[in-house]
Amino acid sequence: MYKPTIGLEIHVELKTKTKMFCDCLNNPDEKEPNLNICPICMGHPGTMPVINREAVRKVIKTGLAMNCQIPYFSKFDRKSYFYPDLPKGYQISQYDKPFCQNGNLDIMGKKIGITRVHLEEDTGRLIHPEKADYSLVDFNRAGIPLMELVTEPDLKSAQEAKKFAEELKLILKYLDASDVNMEKGQMRVEVNISLSKNPKKLGTKVEIKNLNSFKAVEKSIEYEIKRQGQILKSGKKVVQETRGWDSIKEITKSQREKESAHDYRYFPEPDLAPIKWKQKDIHQMKAELPELPEQRRERFKKEYEVLDKEIEIFVSNKDLGEYFEKVISELEPNLSHKELLKLIKLTANYLITDLQGLLGSLSVEDKKFLISPENFAELITLIHKNTISSKIAKIILPEMFKTGADPSHIIEEKGLTQMTDESDIEKAVEQTIAQNQKAVSDLKNGKQGALQFLIGQVMNQTKGKASPDVVKKILEKLLN
Repeated sequence: MYKPTIGLEIHVELKTKTKMFCDCLNNPDEKEPNLNICPICMGHPGTMPVINREAVRKVIKTGLAMNCQIPYFSKFDRKSYFYPDLPKGYQISQYDKPFCQNGNLDIMGKKIGITRVHLEEDTGRLIHPEKADYSLVDFNRAGIPLMELVTEPDLKSAQEAKKFAEELKLILKYLDASDVNMEKGQMRVEVNISLSKNPKKLGTKVEIKNLNSFKAVEKSIEYEIKRQGQILKSGKKVVQETRGWDSIKEITKSQREKESAHDYRYFPEPDLAPIKWKQKDIHQMKAELPELPEQRRERFKKEYEVLDKEIEIFVSNKDLGEYFEKVISELEPNLSHKELLKLIKLTANYLITDLQGLLGSLSVEDKKFLISPENFAELITLIHKNTISSKIAKIILPEMFKTGADPSHIIEEKGLTQMTDESDIEKAVEQTIAQNQKAVSDLKNGKQGALQFLIGQVMNQTKGKASPDVVKKILEKLLN
C-alpha cells in the first residue's frame, strides 16, 4: 500500500500600510495598474530599500504563535532570477537566516513541524488579454511584504493539509497579520507530495502550484494520490515535475518537469544591514500576542460548556465569538450556574441559527448591524422566562435586525404580548381538537408526531402568543 508524504509551502501577503522596502501604498484593492509604484520598488539604479518594521514584527509574531524559535540574528538575501513581473531581476528574500524556524502547529491531534517562516517581497502581476499575442504587467503588487511558511513533510492526508491551511488562516486573522483573502491571492498554497511503500524512503516529489482555496488544496491532493498510485501500481515511475490544478475538471496538469534545483545564486543583500534582536525584544512581541484560536477553543469549552461544533463557529468567526461574549456579559447577574448555562446555550443557538441567517455577508462589527448586545441579551431572557414564545422571537429578531429597537418596544408596538390567561389558551386548544380529529385519532393510536402537529396548530391559531409548554399541558389534559 502506497502512503503519501505531504509538505506545504504557503505564501501570504501581509497587511501593512506600505510596501516592504518603500513608501508606496500596499493596496490590494487598487484597480488602476501601475499606480502604487516608485523608483525603489521598480528597481531603478541608485535607489536604496528600507525595511518595513511592521512587516517584520508581523512575521515574528506569526512564528511565535506557532512555537517557532526566533534567532537573534537574521538577514535578507538576493534571490536572482529573471521574469517579466520581477522589476529588479532579483527578489529580496531570506535564505539561510530566516526570522522564524523549527516551530509546530497542532492539527487533528498531531504536531506538524514548521521548518521556517521568512519574509520577502512579492512580484508584480502578468495579465494575458484574451486572443492577444502579448502580455501586460501590473507592478502594483511588486514589493508587497510576502511571508512564506514551509512545513516539514509531516502531513499524511488531504484532510490534514486542508486543516493546516485553515488553521494558519485563522491565526493570521487573529494576529491581524493579513486579510488572507484567497480569492484575491493574499494566501497561496503549494503542495509537495510523494508516494512510497517505505515511510523511511520518500518517493519522487511532485509540486502542485498556486492553489487559491481550501477545496483546491484538498481535492488536488486526493487526485494526486490517486494518479501517482496508479502510475506506481502499473510499474512505471513518477516524474518529478510541477503541476497546476484545473478546478473545473478537478485534475492536476503538468506544467513543467523539474530535473534539477534552480540556481538562484543567493547572496546577502548588500543594501540592507542584518537584523539583530535582544531577548527582551522577543519577549515583548510574545507578550503582545492576542488570544489565539486554540486558546479560545479551550476557554470557551471550559467557561461556556457549549458544543464543539458551536465553539468552532465562534472561533472561525472571531467577530461573532466576541459578540457572543458581550451578550453573555449582559445577561442577568446572580443567576445559578445551571440557569446561566441554559441562557448561554439559548444564546449560542439563536446566534448561530437565526442571527447568522439574517447576517448573510454582514458582520456583527459592521456599522449597519444595529442589534446591541444588551438588546440581544434581553431577547434571550424573555424567551427563557417564557414571556414570549420561540415563534414570537422569530418575529421580533428580524425587526431588531432592521431597526435596532429593543425587544420590549417591538412587543408593545406590534401587540405580541404572550397569552397568560389559560382559559383563553384552553379555548384555542378545544377549537384545534375539534378541527383536527384525524390528528387526535393518530395521537390516541400512539403516533407521537401528531402531538407536535396539534401544538403547532394551536400556536398558529394564537399567532405564537401561547406558551408551547402550556399548550402541551392543556392538550394532554383534554385528550386524557
